[in-house]
Amino acid sequence: MADLADVSTGNDSALPDINLNLGELDFTSDDIWLDEVDGHIQENLEDDIVKEALNKGVDLRQYSKEIEQDLLKVENESVQDYIKESQNISSLHKQIAACDTILERMEQMLNGFQSDLSSISTEIQSLQDQSIAMNVKLKNRQAIRGELSQYVDEMVIHEQMITAILESPVTEDDFKEQLHELNHKINFVKEQSFRDARACLDVKDILEKLKIKAIAKIREFLLQKIYAFRKPMTNYQIPQNTLLKFRIFNEFLMANERHVAKEVRDEYVETMSKIYYSYFKSYSSRLIKLQFEEAAARDDLMGVEDTAKKGFFSSKPTLKNRSTVFTLGSRGEILTAELEGPVIVPHAAAKSETRYTFESIFRSLHYALMDNCCREYLFISDFFMVSGTGAQNLFENIMGKTLTMFMVSINLFENSMGKTLTMFMVGINLFENSMGKTLTMFMVGINLFENSMGKTLTMFMKLMEDSVQDCYDSIAIFLSAHIIYRFQSIMAKREVPALERYWNTILRNLWPRFEYIVNMNIQSVRECDPNKLGQIDSRPHYITRRFAEFSAAIVGINASYPSEHVRRSLGQLQAEVENFILKMAAEFPHRKDQLIFLINNYDMMLNVLVERTTEDSKEAEMFRDLLAARTQEFVEEILAPHFGGLISWVKDSEVALERGQGDRLISEEKRVQQIVRGFNNDWKRALESINQEVMRAFTNFKNGTQILQGALTLLIQYYHRFQKVLAQPVFRNLQIRHELINIHHVMVEVKKYRPTF
Repeated sequence: MADLADVSTGNDSALPDINLNLGELDFTSDDIWLDEVDGHIQENLEDDIVKEALNKGVDLRQYSKEIEQDLLKVENESVQDYIKESQNISSLHKQIAACDTILERMEQMLNGFQSDLSSISTEIQSLQDQSIAMNVKLKNRQAIRGELSQYVDEMVIHEQMITAILESPVTEDDFKEQLHELNHKINFVKEQSFRDARACLDVKDILEKLKIKAIAKIREFLLQKIYAFRKPMTNYQIPQNTLLKFRIFNEFLMANERHVAKEVRDEYVETMSKIYYSYFKSYSSRLIKLQFEEAAARDDLMGVEDTAKKGFFSSKPTLKNRSTVFTLGSRGEILTAELEGPVIVPHAAAKSETRYTFESIFRSLHYALMDNCCREYLFISDFFMVSGTGAQNLFENIMGKTLTMFMVSINLFENSMGKTLTMFMVGINLFENSMGKTLTMFMVGINLFENSMGKTLTMFMKLMEDSVQDCYDSIAIFLSAHIIYRFQSIMAKREVPALERYWNTILRNLWPRFEYIVNMNIQSVRECDPNKLGQIDSRPHYITRRFAEFSAAIVGINASYPSEHVRRSLGQLQAEVENFILKMAAEFPHRKDQLIFLINNYDMMLNVLVERTTEDSKEAEMFRDLLAARTQEFVEEILAPHFGGLISWVKDSEVALERGQGDRLISEEKRVQQIVRGFNNDWKRALESINQEVMRAFTNFKNGTQILQGALTLLIQYYHRFQKVLAQPVFRNLQIRHELINIHHVMVEVKKYRPTF
């Protein structure tokens, strides 16, 4: 190798140093196919290195040998380098062999780890299965323990419960708590008894003894509280509020001993029935004495002459002024500000010698009744746990005697209540005797009670019909009916239906009486003879004023609760009053006086209606039309004496001109001269005369002023139409036209009579 290197070195020094960069040129490849040789030769010739070598004239064979020598040299050098590094290579080989051994051991260790992990995973899976099984067992045991613990807790009677039931006062909270727990245990033991649970036999006797002891203590406590109601001057609302705190006692009795619960309830019903009866009997009898001594009688009718007559009852004085029977005045406040006001205190009113109207006493009595009944109904519904029919019947047991007495005492019929109360007590006894322990028997008792009370309720209605016969004040009865309507609304808001039957009974008696009194007034107006009413003047008649006040009162009150029956009755009365006005007007010999009378009466009725009701009411609109028609006729009548010739000529001329008969007016020249000169001479004096006549004729200054303005306005219109007719070609050459007073001058004079207010 060294020799070769030397030879190579010597040859290298003999050759010229040619710096050729042949790049990737390869002449030794055996992979070149013959058909591709030409292509490769051409590509090599185009190579930059080949081109450079060819351009320099280098011998390629020689150059090839040089390359081979260089390669051989490099190979020899590489071998020498390997020989020099042989120790390092040997050391590296050993290190690699050692690494292979270590890696082999690690592979074996990892394989062992993999085997261990496989076994651990199997163990974990096994542990997980065991854990799930244990968890299921635990849950089952806990469920059994919970059910069993609850069962044992509900079955076991604690010492604390026994001590509380036997020794603690019923008013303590501990007793109520243990009573509630006892009731729960009793119900639980009953339920388990149906399942044949043997544990019930161990506690059944103890529970029964505790129940008997609790019932005895509760019964004694409730009866004592009920007996406390009977003490004189007792405010029964305080014991009622106390009983509501112990509502659980009645629940316990209803659930465990119904006959004791019935005993307590019956005792309460009897006690409260007597209390309410005594209270309202005393209150109503004292209140009735505060009514005005002057009350409306049979003869206090709209069509009766306004003179004092002896009353229907010899001991009752008649009204000094019948107009008060038909006037509402401040009585309407009973439906607004005074509706829920304080009740009348009889001894305070008697001390101050204050007297009240029928409707005021009616309102006070029924407001006290409503307030007490609402409170009582809500109490029995809450304490005795009843509602609907049960609450209604229990309420009627308590308030039955009171309502019976109430209907009669309102109308001074206390003396007729003996048989009624006896019949009512018989109904109560039948009801109590029919009460059983089950709900079915309870409903049978209700039906028996209702059947036994049928005749009594019928008699009550008859008594009410008889009682209202003594009242002839239609406004008082109308106000009383609307008081009932408003009290019904109040009780509906309070959700208390207790008095619905009573209200309906009262209304069924009030409305026929109201219609009867209205019909009496209609008949009185129909039969009224104007010749028997004495001297008649043009002022509004007192009968029409009575009607106006009465109509305004009824229409105003009826607006809140409209009634077609009331409107119909009022319409009949109104028709009779209109006929009466026409009959009265016929008594005047002159049409002008008749119109003045009609206008004064219509105006008065319209003003009263508008003042007390609304301007757009049906009644006001009708009188407004009547007034307008009569006013228009009166204006024509009052102008006729002074300007009748002018007015009639204008009307006739306009008709002739409309028909195309204007030539016929040529012969009217003389008449036109008379009209113009007559107007020029008297028109100012006529205006003053009309003004004075109108102001004297009408009682209402405002109405008279409006009529005067209407008359003067109509005069201006006629005068304008008169000048317009004279402007026609037929009268164009009349000399009298120059004597016409300018219409503006007439209007200036008319304005002097315009009101300044």
